[in-house]
Amino acid sequence: MSLFDSEFSNDDDFDLPEENIEEELASCKRILDSGYVFDSVERIEELIQMCIDIDRYEDALYLIEKLLEIFPYNSEYWLKKGIVLNGLFRFSEALLSYEQSLSLNPNDIEALIDKSATEENLGLYEHSKESLEKVLQLDPENDDAMFSIGLLYQRRADLNKAIEYFEKVVKRDAEYSDVYYELGFCYENSGQLDKALESYDKFLELDPYNPNGWYNRGIVLVKMNKLEQGINSYELAISIRENFSSAWFNKGNALADLGRLHEAIVCFKKSFELDKEDEASVYNIANIYEELDDLPTAIKYYTESIKLNDEYYDAYLSRGFCYDSMGKYQLALRDFNKAISLSQDSAEAWYAKADLEYSLGQVNDSILSYKEAARIEPDNYEVWFNLAETFFELGEWLDALRAFDECIRINPKDATSFYGKAKANFVLSRTQEAIECLKSAFAFDPSIRMEFEKEYPDIKSSKLFKKLIGEI
Repeated sequence: MSLFDSEFSNDDDFDLPEENIEEELASCKRILDSGYVFDSVERIEELIQMCIDIDRYEDALYLIEKLLEIFPYNSEYWLKKGIVLNGLFRFSEALLSYEQSLSLNPNDIEALIDKSATEENLGLYEHSKESLEKVLQLDPENDDAMFSIGLLYQRRADLNKAIEYFEKVVKRDAEYSDVYYELGFCYENSGQLDKALESYDKFLELDPYNPNGWYNRGIVLVKMNKLEQGINSYELAISIRENFSSAWFNKGNALADLGRLHEAIVCFKKSFELDKEDEASVYNIANIYEELDDLPTAIKYYTESIKLNDEYYDAYLSRGFCYDSMGKYQLALRDFNKAISLSQDSAEAWYAKADLEYSLGQVNDSILSYKEAARIEPDNYEVWFNLAETFFELGEWLDALRAFDECIRINPKDATSFYGKAKANFVLSRTQEAIECLKSAFAFDPSIRMEFEKEYPDIKSSKLFKKLIGEI
């Protein structure tokens, strides 16, 4: 192919408006097909960069491959091909292009950094780190490489190591804004909230119009229980990016925590307006209406959240509680059963179902549900106590005793459970055991003595009882 002058020559001061790209693509393809490209190389290179900038990677790939047919030993073109393939998410091919570029120019720092990013995308974390370390060997002052190593550690959840590298960058370049953002993230997720806030504040000094910085700062402030300041940060994020749905959502949560429920509803509605697939915003609106005791409206929004996600466990459970409170027991039971089908290991759903079944007179069914809840949460006192009381009501004395024993295991000073055991033992004619349980119940809660005297007026005046209890 000839590389000399042609009708396509003399492209000095080439500057292409984006809207004319189709015409320019057609023109450059004709140049490449003609073989007379020497005077148009810069023009084609600029078009390739434009295609990359506007995400027209397929067009960029076509052009760069044509150039490589002509200039197969040009390391810069192999590097550019790697960038394009990376943009197309063809990471394995991109890696081969970077390696080819480095075989032609082994000390190309840009190629090593881009190769590292692709290796990370492929999950080759050690290789990625090695590429960045090679950069630091060539250029010990390369803060981008140091920063990227920190990011590698961060993404592997090694936050202490990430912080170590980020701090090295800060020491060398106190104006490197991005490093403060990542330090804020690392400190936040390692529970060092004061340092996280300090890092985000420094980031925002350098980049005050960054909505993500204000948003993350708000998250830290809320975690520090500085809700008003957190809300102010969310509002600043929203003022910069009005369609920032997550900031609207988090602002709503903070307002709800402050009891400013109607303002919170406005925020959640705005969040949903911006993201019509966001069932969590609709669910939170329902929660607030439930808290306001507007159960019909709460049910309406819980239903809307279920329409968006028909496997929304929390929405079924919460709607079930609303139906239960309104006396719509069959609808409540249906929702509790649906919640259980979505989360078999939810003690809360089994417990709610058990209580409702008991209220409906389905006592045997309620026992099965209480048992499931206790199996999932063996240290849940309320579940064991309700199970014990239900067994007692059915006359299942031994089972009641075992359930009361579980209550006492969880709460060794639970006077009510000792009293329940005493009553069961009396029925079983286990007088001595009953007396011992009564002694414990009276010791832990003297007011139970009055309840006992009301329930057992004949026993309380018995001289034998007084003797056994140690009163005579």
